[in-house]
Formats: sequence, C-alpha cells, structure tokens
Amino acid sequence: MSTEIKAPTFPESVADGTIATWHKQPGEQVSRDELIVDIETDKVVLEIVAPDDGVIESIIKQEGDIILSAEVIGTFAAGAKGTSASETAPAESSETASQETINADNVIMSPAAKKMVEENNLNPQSITASGKDGRLTKEDVLNHLSSAPKASPAPVAAKSAPIAPVADLGARAEKRVPMTRLRSSIARRLLDASQNTAMLTTFNEVNMKPLMDLRKQYKEVFEKTHNGTKLGFMSLFVKASAEALKRFPAVNASIDGNEMVYHGYQDIGVAVSSEKGLVVPVLRDADTMSLATIESSIRTFGGKARDGKLTIEEMTGGTFTISNGGVFGSLMSTPILNPPQTAILGMHKIQDRPMAVNGEVVILPMMYLALSYDHRMIDGKEAVQFLVTIKDMIEDPARILLEI
Repeated sequence: MSTEIKAPTFPESVADGTIATWHKQPGEQVSRDELIVDIETDKVVLEIVAPDDGVIESIIKQEGDIILSAEVIGTFAAGAKGTSASETAPAESSETASQETINADNVIMSPAAKKMVEENNLNPQSITASGKDGRLTKEDVLNHLSSAPKASPAPVAAKSAPIAPVADLGARAEKRVPMTRLRSSIARRLLDASQNTAMLTTFNEVNMKPLMDLRKQYKEVFEKTHNGTKLGFMSLFVKASAEALKRFPAVNASIDGNEMVYHGYQDIGVAVSSEKGLVVPVLRDADTMSLATIESSIRTFGGKARDGKLTIEEMTGGTFTISNGGVFGSLMSTPILNPPQTAILGMHKIQDRPMAVNGEVVILPMMYLALSYDHRMIDGKEAVQFLVTIKDMIEDPARILLEI
C-alpha cells in the first residue's frame, strides 16, 4: 500500500525546512524505524524514519529543496519488497534516474554531488567515492576540491623597479562549504540582536571560594544520593538567576512590538555548544527545579546537542539565558542577547587573583560575570542590582536556600 512521506508539523517559530540528506533511494528496501531522510530547520535537524518495512517508491523533494510544514516529500510502499542499492544501481528506471545520476563512466552520484561536479568541471572518476555501494557524495566532492592543488598565479609583467622575490608557498588547501540553516539562523539572530536592540553590558566579579568549598564538601554524598548526578556550578547559577529574576521582573521580560511582556515564570535557557553551532535548550520553571534535576537536565541537553537529537520544543521559548564561556577558557566576554529576551548572563573562567580582604591581600578564585541587557526595557540601575544579587547569592550560597 502506497503512503505519503510527509515533513513533520513545524511549530509556529519554524517557517520552513530544507531536505538535507536522503539516506535511501527509490527501489531500496528499508526496515521499520530505519532513517530515510534528514530535514534541517533553523533550529534542529529532524530525522524521518520508515513507518514500516517496505520500499521508497519516489522522492518528490530533492536534497536542498525548501519544504513547508507537513508537506509531502516522497511516497512509501509498505510491505513491498525492494532490492539493495547495489542491485538497483545498474538498472535504474526513468523515474529513479532523476534521483540518482549515473554518468557515462558508470559513476553513481547524488544530485548534490552531480551539481558540484558540473559546476567545477570535474571528472567524477578521479574522485574517491565513500557513499554506500560506491556512490559519490557531496562530501566526497568537497574533500576532492579541498585537496586539489591550486593553479599557479600568472606571471607578473616586469617593471622598471626591482620586485622582491615571492617565496613559493606551494599548494595551500582551502575548503568551501555552504553554511547550514542552523548556522545561518544563528548568524541572522545575532546580527538582528546587535542591530535592533539597545544592548549594553555590565560587569562584576564573584568570589567562587564559598561555592567551591560547598561543592568539595558535598559532591560525593550529592552524587551518591542522586544516582550519579554530579554537583556542578551551573545548577547554583541557575537557581541564583531564577531568584534574581523574581526580584527584577524587567530582566525576565520581553518586548513584543510596542508592548512589554512580563513573564510570571522563569524559563532559563542554557547555551550548549555543538558541532553545528550554539543551541539553547530551555529549563522550564527553573525556580521549582531541584539542583539535581537541573544538573541532570543540562547533562541530557549536552548529550542531545552532540548527537543532534534536541527537539524544537526543547529549544523554544525561554525568558532568560545563561552562557558559560569559561568552560572554553574565556576570561571575559560580552554575550549577545537572545531575542526576544531582554538579558543574558555570561559566566567565565575561574582564575586565582590577588584580592584585598579586610586590609590584606588574599589569593582567591575569582570569576568575571557579564550581564548584557536591552536598555529599552531595563535601566542600568536594575541591571547592576540584578548582577549584584547573583554575586551575593553565589558568595553566600545559603541565601539561595533562604531566598534572601
């Protein structure tokens, strides 16, 4: 029985998607829940799996095509018997040939690879194929282009003045790849934030010794009590931020046109780095979460980000964001707003510094904190007081428990 292969229903925050990769071709046998196509959106890569054992009948939307929510992208025959890719390749039907190109030299290429071969006037037989059953993929062509020697520059006409000799640098590799939708979306949002907000940043520093002593004292019993969940600093910063957001509602607000929206909840996004770019999954109602739940949630988000498994729902919304550049060694930075949010907290590297304490110089583990905020919504006084509130709670963790 033939059924339609449809794109997922995108949420309102996602306008469209792009067909990234077809993992199966028409005529190929697939098993239930086997991955058949990846769809890339501005936020995540969505995986479409086979609904049953059967065969891909046809592909309607090619790699690189823009698709809409729930749009039909192909057809699937449940229960049908297909053949392996190696068996179908030599005897392509006219319909299949439009999806998988075989040139005169019997080189099997994906549509994206064929386009790049033609654009760069390449001989496909000279390119090493790594795809299934000898298919030439887009990545193979990119790797070939990056490893190919560059043409020597044309000789410069002699001039009367002597010209210093130019050292022969040899072939220098370059790799040119298209920007992914996720990376394009990140770039667009960051540019929009810098151009369309009145962004300012205020800084402070916090003595991390009380928090480090607390962690050292309780980390073993915490991990044992909470089934292997480790006690980190991020959960305490999340709790401190949630409490500070209650006291300064403008920092937890957003701007919608000419209206200011004050949120009665604290949904805190935690910036997570992945190979495809920075993503910000959200801790819903962070003020009601325990430290152990926050830590385990962040660890889960990190694993999903690395594997490309974060869902759109997990990254939608958020009233405030925390970014920790300190894990990469950043001593100080100016974080950029995550619209429509009006503020973002930047954590940084913990570094021993000489500090004056009661008239004496003491070496303490210090961290710079940065709060970037939209001055249209938040006054400087509120921004400074918000950051000082977090500083006070981190330097005296009992304040988080006592909410003082």
